[in-house]
Amino acid sequence: MKILIFHGYLLLGTGSNVYNAELGAALVRAGHEVHLLCQERSPFELEWVDAAGSWDSGSLELVTRSSPARATVYRPDLGGVLPVYVADVYEGISARPFNELSTGELDAYLSANVAAVREVAERVRPDVALANHLVMGPAILARALGDSVPYAVKIHGSALEYTVKPYPRFRPYAVEGLAGARGVLVGSRHTAESLWAEMDDPALPSRTRLGPPGVDIARFAPREPAAARAGLTALRDRLAAAAASAAPSAPRATAHSMPADEVEPDDLAAPVSSFTRDVREAVVALDTIEAGDRLIVFVGKLIASKGVELLLAALPLVLAREPRARLVVVGFGAFREGLQRLTAQLAAGDLAAAAQTRGEDGRELPQLAAFFAGLADADAYREAAADLTDRVAFAGRLDHAELADLLPAAEAMAVTSTFPEAFGMVAAEAAACGALPVVANHSGLGEVARTLAAAVPEAAHPWLSFDIGPEAVAQLAAALSGWLEAPEDLRAATRAAMVEATRARYSWDGVARTVIAAARGELEALQQPS
Repeated sequence: MKILIFHGYLLLGTGSNVYNAELGAALVRAGHEVHLLCQERSPFELEWVDAAGSWDSGSLELVTRSSPARATVYRPDLGGVLPVYVADVYEGISARPFNELSTGELDAYLSANVAAVREVAERVRPDVALANHLVMGPAILARALGDSVPYAVKIHGSALEYTVKPYPRFRPYAVEGLAGARGVLVGSRHTAESLWAEMDDPALPSRTRLGPPGVDIARFAPREPAAARAGLTALRDRLAAAAASAAPSAPRATAHSMPADEVEPDDLAAPVSSFTRDVREAVVALDTIEAGDRLIVFVGKLIASKGVELLLAALPLVLAREPRARLVVVGFGAFREGLQRLTAQLAAGDLAAAAQTRGEDGRELPQLAAFFAGLADADAYREAAADLTDRVAFAGRLDHAELADLLPAAEAMAVTSTFPEAFGMVAAEAAACGALPVVANHSGLGEVARTLAAAVPEAAHPWLSFDIGPEAVAQLAAALSGWLEAPEDLRAATRAAMVEATRARYSWDGVARTVIAAARGELEALQQPS
């Protein structure tokens, strides 16, 4: 079967990027022919990609490294502007939030992608198609394909929560794109309800089905302690080798410290990107992990809505009970410098300054402020926080495949988003490796916690989640500490149950089958959000 996918962004880095990369690989494994349109500039870094196309010369040009090509990745020429849901910096293009675009810029973006999709569809005659995100992928497929190719829509959450809900001018594009979709896939019941409420379409629930991301259960798997340590060392050595041969990186401040309203197109045309990484900092971060450390990890975007500040504030409480705890923060984003500053303030005992921390966009962080306002023993907290800068390391971005060598060495992962999430893919991957995911109890994250709670021993239930509210920091610390202090027999039973539940519930091959069925409108066998 020939399958056309429109993603529009990269195939490395964050959630929806990883989703499309893993989906493409699964479809190829199943024997399908994949044609994927996105903005990935290094498609041949993915082993399942056989050919790449672009319109940089003014017309479509293809480069093939393996024939026949089972998977081709195309990069439409956007003329310099890429609309995004959350401000980021992309190499060679001006990435700007949707709400900052003029009507002319938005029309130009749509026209370029519609023309590219239409040309690819005419060349390959796909059997089915998939549009990612609520806007603009579905509208692009609707305009480019009409009724000629049945398609499904995958809702990832960002477009709904960051663009369509707060900015009503984008709702008509969502209506247009959903109207022709045979099936609509969501990661959780929460996302489904949010979508239904926003779109106010009585016919939409009947076409909505559950379609969370998957887990590569062969790659993300538990390891014995010695093997986990060896995997971590191997990852560190690979990164060190890459660092030794890499050119000096541009200063991080260039990519991350500019407020959105101060970024000029010329700044963004430089070869600097939020997705560009300095592997040296990852090596330094991994070098901090010592034998005997109790490793906690965070993996995600470093923006205020991800709640990393809650984890940093919770860590001294964890260290007071388990001094061997260590945190490695994996990710990139505009709030990184603010989080590093918060870490230094906590280590210095400047709790007043820490309580005044604001997000990268100046937003208040009420859960953090509430924690410091209610802190009963500030002196004991300062004492526990004194070594914080030595117990926290920022690794920058790691590629998705590299996480498979980090997560088996971790004992816990904190997923602290304060904003709704469609699904907790990294939480499921951690669970598959035997690392306890401690997640914020809301949206798709809460549904992951409930799935695992149905499998693990009852005594482990309190450690799986915490509530976003005034007690968030204290609850998060209690969950992490409780897990690290638990009897080994309970920990072993919990790990085994998490791994088994993840293997049974999530797989990329199943995701691929779901996408095809949804695109064809074969919804009867697909699970309804519940």
